[in-house]
Amino acid sequence: IEETAKGRASQALRKLVELGAKTATVIIDGKEKDISIEDVKPGDIILVRPGEKIPTDGEIVEGETSIDESMATGESMPVKRTAGDQVIGATVNQNGLIRVKATKVGKDTFLALVIRMVEEAQGSKVPVQEFADRVTGIFVPTVLIIALLTFLSWLLFPGVFRNIAYWAQDFLPWVNPELDSFTLAIFAAIAVLVIACPCALGLATPTALMVGSGIGAENGILIRKGEAIQLMKDVSTIVFDKTGTITRGKPEVTDLYTVMGWSEEELLQLAASVESGSEHPLGQAIVSSAKERGLRIEKLSDFNAVTGKGVQGIVSGKSVLVGNSRFMNETEINIPEEIKGQLDKFEEEAKTVMLIAVDGEIAGIIAVADALKEDSVQAIKELRKTGLKTAMITGDNERTARAIARKVGIDHIAAEVLPDGKVDEIKKLQDQSGIVAMVGDGINDAPALTQADVGIAIGTGTDIAIESSDITLVRGELSAVIMAVKLSRATFRKIKQNLFWAFIYNTIMIPVAVLGLLHPVLAEIAMAISSISVVTNANMLRRVNIKPDYENKEK
Repeated sequence: IEETAKGRASQALRKLVELGAKTATVIIDGKEKDISIEDVKPGDIILVRPGEKIPTDGEIVEGETSIDESMATGESMPVKRTAGDQVIGATVNQNGLIRVKATKVGKDTFLALVIRMVEEAQGSKVPVQEFADRVTGIFVPTVLIIALLTFLSWLLFPGVFRNIAYWAQDFLPWVNPELDSFTLAIFAAIAVLVIACPCALGLATPTALMVGSGIGAENGILIRKGEAIQLMKDVSTIVFDKTGTITRGKPEVTDLYTVMGWSEEELLQLAASVESGSEHPLGQAIVSSAKERGLRIEKLSDFNAVTGKGVQGIVSGKSVLVGNSRFMNETEINIPEEIKGQLDKFEEEAKTVMLIAVDGEIAGIIAVADALKEDSVQAIKELRKTGLKTAMITGDNERTARAIARKVGIDHIAAEVLPDGKVDEIKKLQDQSGIVAMVGDGINDAPALTQADVGIAIGTGTDIAIESSDITLVRGELSAVIMAVKLSRATFRKIKQNLFWAFIYNTIMIPVAVLGLLHPVLAEIAMAISSISVVTNANMLRRVNIKPDYENKEK
């Protein structure tokens, strides 16, 4: 029974291992060939038919389909994917014939990463487990001493113990005071040793962690460190990055405002040409907007990116700067009052504004907006309902940050923070509020994720952010943050229940065994039952609903 219960606790990991495809249909010299998944190499073109599992992580190079990504994200609805989109190995191709170029294989795939994370979490220790281990370290020698004293006491004071046995035999049929003193002493000492076997204490934490991390993996919540579960229940403030976390991370150009006789097309073309050297999402939005309008990206030279401020370069012989007000002030470019008024207007509308200067003079403004994720407002509201404070740290300007914070209901904001300043902001919040969790997705979030007591990375973000985190959310929605909070609290609740049961069991049963009221066989049964009850209680975690309240209401 105990082995079955333990097996249920670890079934999530077995399920993960079994998820992967065993073979792949690779296109070699125009011909299809079925090969073992171990033989697939990066760059191979794989044919995936409807209903088949995608063998490995890759990029669709031909075709379009819907993909069931529930194994990775916990999201039951299929997701549309077409040429150029990334796909995850072990997800299921629903209805289209696609060709996928393998990008990650073997131990580098997403599934391998998930399995590794779950194994690490299940093998890690939370602080309360270290306390239980210390108690066990004292408990075992103490029990040996109690057993020895029990044996000697029965030999030295047989009359006292026999009287108790005579009184108990009327309602405890296994008690037999007629046996000789030595036998009764042996029985009592063995019963003490057996009943006090610290199996339940040893299983209390690992089984709950095993089940909790497994449930997390099934719902797209990858717990990298067991310690995060204990810390998460005590978190007072959750800090969010803005771009890609609260917002979609796919900004679009919304407004162009020109001065000095520049046309919108000229302004956009110059800005896009400079931003073509940048990988920043705002820069990419400008480049995309120019391409959509059919504008040519001019040759760029002397490109320079200034972190948190902007970019500059030479385009068609002109010196072009694209960036925020701070960048313009530092380069001693005067911002006219007309432009300042327009800046304020755009920023009040929660738009990110970039100034464009040509040959030392302001030529205009490009405003970019990044839409909120669908559930940002509901998720922040529910987090606050659970008693958590919320904060947002962003490199964006104060006015835009406040407009976003008002929309989603965030308590505290820190705006115009450079990447290296995010760590200082986290430290300030830790001093003010205690335990702080940080949710982010970009490279510039990695130091802050490490500084936070619990770092939570959005899985749609960068590898470095994921590596710096304690918990990774495969789903990009903020509902996963609520699920992580609920799962952590529920898991730690089970750990506490298990430890309480284990301690109470020993506190009650050891004195009963000392008095000779427990036959060694019954002690063995009681010990097994205590272990089974702890593992069964851990498995009860599966009944806990960790979905956000607003998702439950929708159903």
